[in-house]
Amino acid sequence: MADGSALPAAASRSAARIAWRGAVAVAGERPLAEEAPVSFAYQGAAYAVMMATPADLEDFAVGFTLTEGLVARRAEIEAIDILPQPEGVVLRIDLSAPRAERFWRRRRHLAGPSGCGLCGIENLAESLRAVPRVESELTLSCGAVGRALESLSRRQTLHQVTRSVHAAAFWRERDGLVALREDVGRHNALDKLAGALARSGAAAGEGALLLTSRLSVEMVQKAAMIGAPVVIAMSAPTMLAVRVAETAGITLAAVARADGFEIFTHPRRFRLEG
Repeated sequence: MADGSALPAAASRSAARIAWRGAVAVAGERPLAEEAPVSFAYQGAAYAVMMATPADLEDFAVGFTLTEGLVARRAEIEAIDILPQPEGVVLRIDLSAPRAERFWRRRRHLAGPSGCGLCGIENLAESLRAVPRVESELTLSCGAVGRALESLSRRQTLHQVTRSVHAAAFWRERDGLVALREDVGRHNALDKLAGALARSGAAAGEGALLLTSRLSVEMVQKAAMIGAPVVIAMSAPTMLAVRVAETAGITLAAVARADGFEIFTHPRRFRLEG
């Protein structure tokens, strides 16, 4: 599976800058992450606009469609067209007939700038939508998590260049880091990873999601939608994220560092050596 380690041409661009350091001004350039509006259109109708890094867009189309619950499987997406526009990119997505009918019944608009995963939802009940319960007998070694995080850090190619993007990765204990996607938006990074897994046929239930970003409830909801049993994040979770993870059967590990981490829900999936 492609792991995103090759830096996409559309992901960054150099900008002129003047650096002031050590009482000296130096002219030069710095690579900056690209950010552009990406519009999702289903059956020809606008559905969402996300500010995103304009790379790995087919992964983004598949992953967003899955985590929004518009389809349950990659096979229910019949076609994806990536249409560059002067002001951004349109992802035109056609669904299978049964899913298209459901789409028209539930159609809504949301406008999601990076950092916002619930903008445009019309009522409180939608924000706390029911998610599938994840059933998995997966267990992981606690000692391997530090190695997984180290591998994640090494493979964050875009972040190493720009220092301004989030990463989401999929890790299997027997294989190590399987796939990684980066984006200016943390939700987008996870959606792109979800799409990469679906397109390759990798089962999210066989490993753990690794996140560099803030662990809020939307990230847990997306993990549940793709059947991920374990989420490991570098930051602390919100209390709502913990409650939803508990209900969804997801093992939530956070504040993860090379020397350890904290488990908040369903600790049975970690082999607590010693």
